[in-house]
Amino acid sequence: MRTFVAAADAGRFHDVAAELSITQQAVSKRIATLEKTLGVRLFTRTARGATLTIDGQAFLPHARDLLRAAERAAASVSPGRRALRVDVIGRRLAPAAALRDFHRAHPEVELEVVTLFDVDAAINAIRSGTIDASFRAVTMPGRQLPDDIGVARAFDEPIQLLTGPAHEFAAARAVTPAELVGHRIWMPGIVPGTEWGAYYDALAAAFGLTIEITGPDFGIEPLLDTIADSRSLATFVGEETHFVWPADHGLRRIAVQDPTPVYPHSLLWHRDNPHPALGALRDHLGSGRRDHSAAGTWTPPWAQR
Repeated sequence: MRTFVAAADAGRFHDVAAELSITQQAVSKRIATLEKTLGVRLFTRTARGATLTIDGQAFLPHARDLLRAAERAAASVSPGRRALRVDVIGRRLAPAAALRDFHRAHPEVELEVVTLFDVDAAINAIRSGTIDASFRAVTMPGRQLPDDIGVARAFDEPIQLLTGPAHEFAAARAVTPAELVGHRIWMPGIVPGTEWGAYYDALAAAFGLTIEITGPDFGIEPLLDTIADSRSLATFVGEETHFVWPADHGLRRIAVQDPTPVYPHSLLWHRDNPHPALGALRDHLGSGRRDHSAAGTWTPPWAQR
């Protein structure tokens, strides 16, 4: 197709051969093969060169369209041109905020944000090339990442207590995990077997907390409605989790201290992924890493460093 368009523009097979760095005989064979495939003559050969037949003139604009489509297809996956596809566990959670920060720092990078279910789905998508990277908490107990998956701790996010205005701790500026013993922490969105399920299981076991996952998960708005009206129920949220609720809910975010539980967000990627924006994302996370893993904080011992 490219040879045909070049011949139509040049009018001489000899000139096309020089342009494409092939022999004139190869040009003639390519044109002959195309004519045989289409079942029509595309050129009239003369001593002065080659001119398009009526069929050749009709075919030329479509051939140009095909070449332009091929160029667009190649450009869509060329390094730096394809959007960087990154998985986040939820669009309101801290990893999504980290991606927004990255986009503000690198507006030239096109981003596509997806949400996969758990770390297994994320790893499979990374290995198949469906996504470029994923924010996850790894490793869970007993998990060993495949050798072709790179991982780096991105940042740690403090966990806060969220209560309604009538809750016992509503007026507190901070609470300790010990003070939460015996109180009901309601988190119906936790799915057993997931990395966030493993994190909260470890948190409950470490401090003797009661974290309930009973009842159907109707989404964040019904959860906030219930917490706002309850004197006994509270829930855990990440410090950077973005929630908006009606003003009359009167919800309170309360720091948890001594120690502060932190959720360990890591970035996963395929070690052979050549996308240049992937390196820029890792550098951005590394330069602004919010590390709360020092003394006075808690995270599961299995969390990937």
